[in-house]
Amino acid sequence: MTAVGTGPEQAGRVLADRILGGWLGRIAGNMLGKPVEQGEVWTRARIDRYLRRAGALPLTDYLPEPPGGPGEDPPLRPEWRMCVRGRVHGSCRDDDIDYAILGLHLLETYGFGFSTEQVGDLWLLRLPYLQTFTAERAAYRNLANGLKPPLTATYDNPYQEWIGALIRADVFGWTSPGAPRRAALLARRDAVLSHTGNGVYGAMFAAALVAAAFTAPDARQALESALAVVPASSRLARTVRRVVSLHEAHLPWEDTLATLEAETAGLNWIHTVPNAAVLTAGLLYGDGDFTRTIALTVRGGLDTDSNGATAGSVAGVLAGAAAIPAQWTRPLEDTVRSAVFGFDGVRISELAERTLRLAETQV
Repeated sequence: MTAVGTGPEQAGRVLADRILGGWLGRIAGNMLGKPVEQGEVWTRARIDRYLRRAGALPLTDYLPEPPGGPGEDPPLRPEWRMCVRGRVHGSCRDDDIDYAILGLHLLETYGFGFSTEQVGDLWLLRLPYLQTFTAERAAYRNLANGLKPPLTATYDNPYQEWIGALIRADVFGWTSPGAPRRAALLARRDAVLSHTGNGVYGAMFAAALVAAAFTAPDARQALESALAVVPASSRLARTVRRVVSLHEAHLPWEDTLATLEAETAGLNWIHTVPNAAVLTAGLLYGDGDFTRTIALTVRGGLDTDSNGATAGSVAGVLAGAAAIPAQWTRPLEDTVRSAVFGFDGVRISELAERTLRLAETQV
């Protein structure tokens, strides 16, 4: 992945900066969206009303504390006190970050030839059952009852196309810089433990998107590379292309999301497809600006912390850690809280260094 006109040492520094940017962006985007992570309550309109009442539009920092007073908003998630501006001291625990850590541990433990069964083994060893949700909890229960993949994904699991596999995919992109197809295949091997159909395609799409961001000139080109790894006829691919076409037609961001909301009506707010629309719109209308990208993505509603995390990861890789504004990174204090056994309190810089060592074996 050596850039034209640069030597191996400079290319290595660029790769390290972009991987760190991915980790920092993922964590910052997750923290930004976490207080309003309840898509059936915190709609786009309610999020923006909250921000207007708090004097926080345009959104350029973590969410403000609840403004209170007349027109009081729905309650934020209980963790909000650790996630709003002025109160962030390291990242709070969240499954969107737990799975990135667990994916790194998977690759360090079993290598890039890991099997889906080994993914399940590691879940049982390292991840508390009560810190899993929807499809992951169903798969975990099936594993504990002795089922094997792919039955773990299909038995008594109504969440097979929800967003869980997508949020596990970033590490496969970070360790496959400039190789989106390879990243997608790794993500697929992980995803089929708990998901099918668009749930698996979402993981492949996200991994490829992150991998492509290392070499793509912008988010639009990264999206094209990611679309190439999923079936063109899938609802996920058709929805992403629809967002791209509306953006190219210069439809305003709000109108694009309103259009996609109508076209994906009936799907749960945690389903992969409508969330892929929000993510795609955030990346395109963010226009290469890290802050605008994660702010628009979170303001888009639905699974706000997951979408913010993935958008932040892609934007962080595109920009590199050094270009991420300090209001996002400084409060993180280079520290992550995690439910993954053995990783609570780990340094973000350490996670990035370990990810870099794996990535360097692939470039």
